[in-house]
Amino acid sequence: TVRRIVARLDSLAPERARFLAGFAYILARAAHADLDISPEETAVMETAVRDLGDLDEAQAVLVIQMAKLQSRAKFGTEDYLVTREFAGFATEEQKLAVLRAAFAVGAADDEISNDEAQTINQIASELGIDRPTLNQVREAYVDRFRAIRAARRLARR
Repeated sequence: TVRRIVARLDSLAPERARFLAGFAYILARAAHADLDISPEETAVMETAVRDLGDLDEAQAVLVIQMAKLQSRAKFGTEDYLVTREFAGFATEEQKLAVLRAAFAVGAADDEISNDEAQTINQIASELGIDRPTLNQVREAYVDRFRAIRAARRLARR
């Protein structure tokens, strides 16, 4: 039941819970950039939180649902604060993990929209990730960017 899941989440160390909450919120922010969080994006977020947080499926679903609700309810008003707070306690490896996961979330429905790309760039900036590192992570998703696909279609004409 939900109470059992919440009890298990309550048993996490406060630092761990804070990390997972920030991680999940940042992913929901990336997914919600285009004002829609698709089932595919939700599934990628759940997998990322489950794997990184060593959570079971039910816990991961609950964490992501809470993050999605917060992202929708607070749309834009707390994005910067949550991301900067996360940057303050996350390691460089954890910051890169959330950036990679944000790209995976954006690409989950097969295309990273311009709004999603802009939001992910902003997330990287707020995390203190430099441009060369951002570009290196972005390279894995270059074929998924809507703007790049459009430019390639125009070039073929």
